[in-house]
Amino acid sequence: FLRPPISPLPFDWQYHPDKQSADVPAGEVEERVQRFIEIDQAWKILGNEETKKEYDLQRHEDDLMQTWPVDAQIYLEDMSWNKDEQCYTRSCRCGGKYTVSRNEAEEVSLVCCDTCSLIIEILR
Repeated sequence: FLRPPISPLPFDWQYHPDKQSADVPAGEVEERVQRFIEIDQAWKILGNEETKKEYDLQRHEDDLMQTWPVDAQIYLEDMSWNKDEQCYTRSCRCGGKYTVSRNEAEEVSLVCCDTCSLIIEILR
């Protein structure tokens, strides 16, 4: 007896095109189908380890490129080196932290806090 694989994410079946009831207005059906397509695309990206990694890297890169209020200008040497995670870190005044890998530090000059909207500028 084989069981079908269980999805790690709950799914709201109201969006599935085959599960639409006849009394749902046409406009709402279109919205639900569009939502189903978005959920399906997200699952295809986040459900695969390789594409999720690419997605996470792209999101991180986008965060690094955002224009946020500059809190401070810091030399890389003034940040702490985290040997275990292989990255530079610095505490933010909000309690969060700024994190940048060695490779990123060579390419970017702005680093976002992981908790608030502040950034630091890395000086060379």
